[in-house]
Order: sequence, then structure tokens, then C-alpha cells
Amino acid sequence: MTANLSTLTGMETPTDLLIGGEWTGGRGGGRLPVIDPATEDVLVEVADGTAQDALDAVAAAHQALPQWSATPPRQRAECLRRAFGLMTDRAESLARLMVLENGKALRDARAEALYSAEFFRWYAEEAVRIEGSVQIAPSGANRILVQLQPVGVSVLITPWNFPAAMATRKIGPALAAGCTVVLKPAGETPLTALAVASILQEAGVPAGVVNVVPTSSSGPVVSAMMADSRVRKLSFTGSTEVGRVLLRQAAQTVTNCSMELGGNAPFIVFEDADIEAAVEGALIAKMRNGGEACTAANRFYLHDAIADEFTAAFSARLAKMAVGPGLDDGTDIGPLVNSDTRSKVAELVDKAAAAGGKVLMGGSAPDRRGYYYLPTVLADVPSDAGILAAEIFGPVAPMVRFTAEDEVIGLANDTEYGLVSYLYSGDLRRCLRVAEALEAGMVGINRGIVSDPAAPFGGVKQSGIGREGGHHGLLEFSETKYIAVDW
Repeated sequence: MTANLSTLTGMETPTDLLIGGEWTGGRGGGRLPVIDPATEDVLVEVADGTAQDALDAVAAAHQALPQWSATPPRQRAECLRRAFGLMTDRAESLARLMVLENGKALRDARAEALYSAEFFRWYAEEAVRIEGSVQIAPSGANRILVQLQPVGVSVLITPWNFPAAMATRKIGPALAAGCTVVLKPAGETPLTALAVASILQEAGVPAGVVNVVPTSSSGPVVSAMMADSRVRKLSFTGSTEVGRVLLRQAAQTVTNCSMELGGNAPFIVFEDADIEAAVEGALIAKMRNGGEACTAANRFYLHDAIADEFTAAFSARLAKMAVGPGLDDGTDIGPLVNSDTRSKVAELVDKAAAAGGKVLMGGSAPDRRGYYYLPTVLADVPSDAGILAAEIFGPVAPMVRFTAEDEVIGLANDTEYGLVSYLYSGDLRRCLRVAEALEAGMVGINRGIVSDPAAPFGGVKQSGIGREGGHHGLLEFSETKYIAVDW
């Protein structure tokens, strides 16, 4: 099976655990099947890590920590810079690998491959800019010297929807800050994480600095690591529900946590918006990655004056999008990642239709192998419909009408989530006024994408704690030490 995988991607991909610089089948010897969402067939099997494997990885990371944290920042930066070059050179192979295990369209995977590499370049540059400060105490009695030091062994937990970018967005700043890591990728998409780890090895990252433990037993494996006093950092991207569980576990050891959790992004189109631009932005915000993104537009709020025009134009564009296997160059939307995700999406659509929403297109799964769901538009969805409170994670766009600015701000903020919001208007003063009023960690004004390696990514309310990307992402893996000294 591995040879066939190499033929499809054009590169060799490890299928074992990476612990202390060695590829190993693990203590349990079990194997975890990786399923192709487009065919429902097994692609390959990878080593299935156990709780003891995870603790072995923590031990390896702990052993490697003193030397890596003492490594000059420039040397750490050069490792990340070389990794950026290798990932860029192999972007097409990485993209094809992501398509095979995740299902996304090749166009989206190619974009992710390049985007994920950028985190290594950005943090190669940030590694040499870990700045402290010095000042005279107001009393004049001493100096206040402030240093930033690596937080320590870090457990990184990544989701299946962006298997490369979510790994590099965490590994990059951790290594730049001088931390060592144990990465637990999603069980659906371990191959990309293993490929990235292999690239880091090739780039010169020392043994034990990066460890990877795929597993089918996420709960026991993560619990074992969280109970280990050597672990001082948890960086998690995933659902709010799981995030709450992890925060409770982290409380037992008072472990430093960064949480990038669920989203329920509103997409607001005012009556003075450029409708053509808004439609283009909506296609990106909603259909990028097939809707399987925490930043995906989840609720469309359309001013009554332009609701029909926008809905018709958006539906017309959506109708032209090709659904099929991600590796086909003509595919716009691939399958969802698994059967459970497709069932959840179908249930949300059915309930929204029963509540009064009008299915203008889609609304069903095609009769074919693979976890496909047709692009769907729901018009005139009641403002209290359940689909508006849930993270859809699929190619479904529910439309809601509004008439007043204050009304739509209230609707947009009526959620436990606060990751990202999008708004379109021709009035800059209104854009900035509404952006300030929206309860979100990020706002896209007249654009359908906000992610950038140089920008702080994260949410408010139950969408998370902390920020990834930008200089803020480096600080998440740093501890502040104050030294009182008199010279």
C-alpha cells in the first residue's frame, strides 16, 4: 500500500511513529487505517500510538529540551528556513497527500501546502526577534529586567481539516521559541503530519525536538500526556466541546494552554455593498475547503434590499462548481472527511428545511461512493433555526434577511462563538463601526479570507484562548521572567 501511495503523491511518506528521532511501530504494534474520503477505501495503515508511546515521546522531548533551548536563535531559525524550502519544493506532493487523506479539492490543497510552509519562513524570521526589556524601577531601587524563555515541552493537537497548516502553525513558533514538541495529529489525517516531521528531520532539527504520535485512542493518549508534569504547554485546535475537556485536564497540572476552538462566522452583506465582490468573497469564505473550516462563513445575513439579488447570484455561481474526487483538476468541491460529518451536515439541512428554510439547490448527498454532499443554499431561514447555532462544517449556506444595522449586529453576536466575522459595505465608516461592535477575534472587511501567517489568529468567547500566527504566536510558547537587579 505504501508504494501505491508514493506513486500517487510522488514522495515517500513515513507510516510509523516518530519518537526521539526514530521511526517506530510503537509498543502496541497496532495499525491505524487511513481512509480515502473519495472512495471509502483504505489508503494505508500507520502505527497506532498508545499512552505509553505518548509518554515515551514526552520523555524524548524533555531530554532534547535543554540542548534545543540553548541552541542559538539563528541556528533554530536556519532549521525552520530549510524546512520552508523543502516544503515549498514538495508542495505538489504534499497537496496530493492531503487530498488523499482529507478529500479536499486539489486547488485548496495546493493553497494549503504553500500557506503551511509560510509559517516556517515567518517563524524562522521571528526566532531571532525574541526581545526582552530593561527599565529603572519607579522607586529607583533597582532595574527591572524582563526575559522571554521557552515554556518547555509542548503537546500539539491538530485537526483533520488543515492537516499541514495546523501543524506548521504550532510547530513553527514552538521551535522558534526553543520548545520541544509532541504532535498528535487527527486520526483521519496522520500522513501529512508524518510527512512534515520527516521534512523537519531532513532540515536538521535534532532528534527528540519534534515527535509525532498518531493514535486511534486520542482520549487516553492525551490524558496521559496532560498528567505528566514534564508537559508545560498544550496547544489545541478543534471543537469547543473537546477544548472544554482539555481545559479541565490542564487545570490539574496548571498547564499553559492555547485553544483555537469552534466558530460560527456571520457573513453580513449591507444594502450598499458591491454585490459582485460580496458573492466572490462569499464563495471563498463558505466553499474554501468544502466548508470544512472553523473560519467558514456559517450564517449569511443579507439586507432585505439586496437579499434576492445576492442569493440568486451566489446560487448561480455555486451551481457551476464541480463536485468530485479532489485529485481531479476540474473539481471545485471534494468529499467531506467521513461519514459522520456528512450525516451531521444532512441532519442540519433537513431540520432547517423543516423549520421553514427553502432549499434552493442541493440539500442531499449524491448517489455515489465517497462522503459527498452537494453544495446547498437555504433561503429565508428563520433567525432561530438550529443550523444558525451549529458549526456546519460542510458546503451549506443558510440565508437570513435583516433590515437594520443594530439588528444584524445583535444577530451576529447571538452565539457562544466569536472566531471571525465577515462584512461587506461600501461605507468605510460603517465597516469600521460594525467591525468594532462584532464580538469576534478577527473581522474581514470586504474580503472573504483573513488567515495570514503574519497576523494573530484566534477568537473570543468560546472560540478560544490565545493567538496563533504573527509575533503573538511566538509569545504563546514563551514564559516571561522578571529579574530584579541593581547595578
